[in-house]
Amino acid sequence: MSKTLIPKILKAVFPVGGMGTRFLPATKAIPKEMLPVVDKPLIQYAVEEAYEAGIRQMIFVTGRHKRAIEDHFDAAYELEAELEAANKMALLDVVRSIKPDDMDCIFVRQPRALGLGHAVLCAENLVGNEPFAVLLADDLMVGEPPVLKQMIQSFATAPGTVLAVQDVPREHTRRYGIVSVQGQRAYSPVDAIVEKPAPDVAPSTLGVAGRYILSPGIFQSIRAQPRGVGGEIQLTDGIAGLIGHEPVYSLRYTGTRYDCGSKEGFLQATIDLALANPELADSVREHMRAALKE
Repeated sequence: MSKTLIPKILKAVFPVGGMGTRFLPATKAIPKEMLPVVDKPLIQYAVEEAYEAGIRQMIFVTGRHKRAIEDHFDAAYELEAELEAANKMALLDVVRSIKPDDMDCIFVRQPRALGLGHAVLCAENLVGNEPFAVLLADDLMVGEPPVLKQMIQSFATAPGTVLAVQDVPREHTRRYGIVSVQGQRAYSPVDAIVEKPAPDVAPSTLGVAGRYILSPGIFQSIRAQPRGVGGEIQLTDGIAGLIGHEPVYSLRYTGTRYDCGSKEGFLQATIDLALANPELADSVREHMRAALKE
């Protein structure tokens, strides 16, 4: 009897069409995904995570005023020529490493911001009939191995839709999609998922982080759901529609999530990643000690 082939995750979708209103006025002209944490923009952390997980085709669902993201992953011949002429080879390597030669970047426009589910639908023709990853750049994930790689490894043992989850304080359930699961294993089947429930009705305190592996069935499931508040098309509702029809799992990942869609999370990520940088750690630590004494 031949073994069933496990499909590989070859494509990653990055919904980057949002307005970033929580960071105004900084995001009036700069995409929120291009805000730097130490020395790299948020979107680059997410792309590097996908690349390290073995994915080579990156699909960006963009919106108006998002050309800076396209430019970031494009070649910059004039800059490269100037760095090479100045013999700044280390910086030249940094610039060229943003998009490795074996990585493809594809951009599709989301004409209106109608929710995360709508952004995923915009990538349907590019994804085709195969499972794919979705990464939200607002959630900067630090893990070893990278969180998406942990998810792909779990997917290989039992394929299906996979949601990265973490325990959250019950009073914060309104901020997340919340799942209930079967059993206590790190990789567990999902019984239900609810979008941002009130603490007193939340089915658990397992909140979905911004990493997904989705089956191609998600597209039809999203289209079958009614629109939510404000006319938005919710990815959570589409995932809920899959439960009972095909496997849906949650993975309690190993690592740290920074909610860089909030100012607090963005600052926490900046401090922690600066302290993890050998070139910056000592000076940052000294400055923090001095500031705390004032």
